[in-house]
Amino acid sequence: MRKVQHGPARPAAAASGTPPAPTPAPPRGRKGGPWPGRAGEQAARSARLRLGWGGNGARGRLLLVSNSTLHGGGYLGHCQQHIQSFLGQKVKRVLFIPYALHDRDAYARTAREKFESLGYGLDSIHESCDPVEAVRKSEAIFIGGGNTFRLLKALYDNSLIHEIRKRVLEDGIPYMGSSAGTNVATISINTTNDMPIVYPPSLQALGLVPFNINPHYLDPDVKSTHMGETREERIRQYHEEPNTPPVLGLREGAMLLVEGDKATLQGLTGARLFLRGKKPTEHEPGTDFSFLLTDSNPPNL
Repeated sequence: MRKVQHGPARPAAAASGTPPAPTPAPPRGRKGGPWPGRAGEQAARSARLRLGWGGNGARGRLLLVSNSTLHGGGYLGHCQQHIQSFLGQKVKRVLFIPYALHDRDAYARTAREKFESLGYGLDSIHESCDPVEAVRKSEAIFIGGGNTFRLLKALYDNSLIHEIRKRVLEDGIPYMGSSAGTNVATISINTTNDMPIVYPPSLQALGLVPFNINPHYLDPDVKSTHMGETREERIRQYHEEPNTPPVLGLREGAMLLVEGDKATLQGLTGARLFLRGKKPTEHEPGTDFSFLLTDSNPPNL
């Protein structure tokens, strides 16, 4: 696993798409903390609401899954009931975005077989002559896993950042992500586990939620003699940088359901929440994470 660098990204103008607006940095206090008292918290909350993150104006519906395959099961088998409940009966066809893997044809076949077994048609965006128009006409969007850097670069190259964001946050169509598809739904891909095999024009992602996620979160193995950094240590290093958002570590089998201004942990396993300047906390399925959509400080956590 590599340590994602947080240095300056290449200019966004190099991308063919329009990157999402960066998170406005709240005023900093004397100690350099990112949320300096009530005024800073209110400023951060206002910024979230302006950008469509939570609050009364939010329309986003998202199912953010940690992993596509769980040990002992098939592709999306562990979350297929959640998918059916999430998409419901109104959605007839799903637009699949397979950009995270090199063999897009094979990936689309796998996804199509699964979604058809659940009662949904599936169109793969790589088969469309106009990806932007495909997004504009889509009823629901699913972005699968693979390499997060490859995925984000392809989203920029195909001018899809703004279009997906508009369809989900303004038009209210369902968005499902798994692994890399969950990474790109957040503020940035700074907390991905993947290697930068290609270089996207920016690490800023879709910004469908105002925090970051670490899919496939792993706890330290107390019996291991490996001396490398743990996942927790890497996230803590990320939070050593100023103005970094919360990070939700989703273990294998966990997923986050976002419906408007409500976010709930679902699935078979729990999650670990990291807030800058605070000790990480453990959470079981059913935990209400709605505060992450509108505020940086959780009540009684």
